[in-house]
Amino acid sequence: MIKFFLIGFFLFLNILVSAQLPGATDPIDISLLRDSQLIINQCRIYIDTGGSARPGNILNEAWQPLSNFNTSKYIPNTWITTPIYLTFILENSSDTAAKVFFIASTYTRNIYIYKILPNQPPEQLKNESRKDGYQPVELNGKEKQAYIVKFNFTKRVFNFLQPQLIKAGYLKKYQHLKYFKDDAQPTIGYLLSGILLMMIFFTWANYLQSKRKEFLYNCCYSICMFGLIFLNTFLERKSGIFSSLFHEYLDFMLLSTGTVFYIAFTRKFLETKANYPLLNRIFINEEKLVIALLVCFSFVVFFTDNFQLQKTLENGMKLIMLVIGIIYIVIALAQKNKLMNFLAIGNAILIFFSLISFFMILFQMKITSIFTNSMIYYEVGIVSELIFFLLGLTYKNRIELIEKIKEQESLKREAEKQSYESKLAVLNAQQKERNRISADMHDDLGAGVTAIRLYSELAKKRIGKEVIPEIEKISSSANELLNNMNAIIWTMTSSNDSLDNMVAYIRSYSLEYFENTGIKCRIDIEEEMPKIAVSGEIRRNIYLVVKEALNNILKHSRATEVCITLKKETDGLSLYIQDNGTGIDFENLRRFGNGLINMKKRMEETKILFTIENKNGTLITLHRKLQP
Repeated sequence: MIKFFLIGFFLFLNILVSAQLPGATDPIDISLLRDSQLIINQCRIYIDTGGSARPGNILNEAWQPLSNFNTSKYIPNTWITTPIYLTFILENSSDTAAKVFFIASTYTRNIYIYKILPNQPPEQLKNESRKDGYQPVELNGKEKQAYIVKFNFTKRVFNFLQPQLIKAGYLKKYQHLKYFKDDAQPTIGYLLSGILLMMIFFTWANYLQSKRKEFLYNCCYSICMFGLIFLNTFLERKSGIFSSLFHEYLDFMLLSTGTVFYIAFTRKFLETKANYPLLNRIFINEEKLVIALLVCFSFVVFFTDNFQLQKTLENGMKLIMLVIGIIYIVIALAQKNKLMNFLAIGNAILIFFSLISFFMILFQMKITSIFTNSMIYYEVGIVSELIFFLLGLTYKNRIELIEKIKEQESLKREAEKQSYESKLAVLNAQQKERNRISADMHDDLGAGVTAIRLYSELAKKRIGKEVIPEIEKISSSANELLNNMNAIIWTMTSSNDSLDNMVAYIRSYSLEYFENTGIKCRIDIEEEMPKIAVSGEIRRNIYLVVKEALNNILKHSRATEVCITLKKETDGLSLYIQDNGTGIDFENLRRFGNGLINMKKRMEETKILFTIENKNGTLITLHRKLQP
């Protein structure tokens, strides 16, 4: 008896609940729900155009079946800022509790669900839709309940009203399928975001290295476009507070901010302040206009519900970008500037893809693949534009680097020229001083020494046959001093700095040295010796080594013949001094010690190889390598 009473009581409540709904619709049994279900035919709708309705008195308004509207088309713009009410009945015919999720449309800002109770104000369910737009509803077993739903669309165009119920266990899969749907927009969007991220790292690294502002501005523009594409991809077909904030405001804010950096990049990239003053003023005014539009747009979004004005400002922003792009293209064609060509090509590509996207939106083309997705074309246009901007930056950087290297090379050559001229001036001064000293020595000291030698000879004649050692010593010393002085004058005179002059001097000295000594001296010089300069220091050291060698031959070798040979070798010149004497005793060099040491030391100072060996007498070799 009690069982029948309870059944009758629940039937009475169900009838009472249904009776309170305006034009009651068929209930939806959520226990029979498979995965998800559109409930268009089970809903009634009230559009609160005046914004005065409240959940407590909404049941008295003029409701209409939702099926009277074509929900396969985009919602009218007048609905975007208008509170929308839906009502429907849910029941659970099973014995256990069942839970479903309700979603009103693709993009909603908020959803509030109320239970309709007999003779009581509607009871609001806990709002759990703020994050993603999905509001849970739970019914106990055998429970039947009428609901009122109040929600607001996200303030954006191209939205649908398609209320659905999703089974709790199917929600994750439903969200995944809805997100990826029938096209690869998320995949393409993330791929393009990755490309932009690499551009950001590249331009930022270049800015840190070069501190050039065009890289910084390009990096900031890339960041804004990355945020626009990434967030648009991430929030595609999602509802909730953050999604609404992005679609209503953040996307425009990122676009506007990016445009400001875009113009700043162009001004710095083309150096418009110096090269194109008129264009620079136009760009500055455009920057101010974009900032003013952003301020106005922010006020409209946050403090008004004027969606039409909001769209006008958005379209104005897009028009400004179109005008900037056209200006770039026209100027590039007129100026024929290679740097401008990079900007012009980038803008032309963006305009081309933007027009494709615009016409797809204009004709409300249904998205069936990535080729019919208008957003994909716009995103590809942005990335392509940035790629050409980056190519332009790289080209400009390379040109400036080449110019910088040329300038550095020019400065280096100028410095080397000045250094060479300075060294040449010092060398000329040294040569001039050497010539002066040698002239003074020849004129003053030479005359004095010659006079001493002559007076000593006259003194010897006056005393007759008597030999006075002191006078003999004075005569020989004066004669030796005169020869040494002539050798010094020869080495100091710059006009003697040649191989031919050195060879002639050594030939003359050698023949004169062995004259009346009983030693035959032969000089062999190859023909066509190279015409090279030989500094005074090298001539002096070679002369002193030759002099020491000839002196040793005369005093110690017991030779009867000496041959001095100058030969041209493959890598340089060699001077050979060969005698036919007894040779040199390498085990007992005391009598030659200091002389040989000095000879070797002099040759090392002038980078001449010095060797001495026994070869049918003594052979001394001097070899100097010559640069090819």
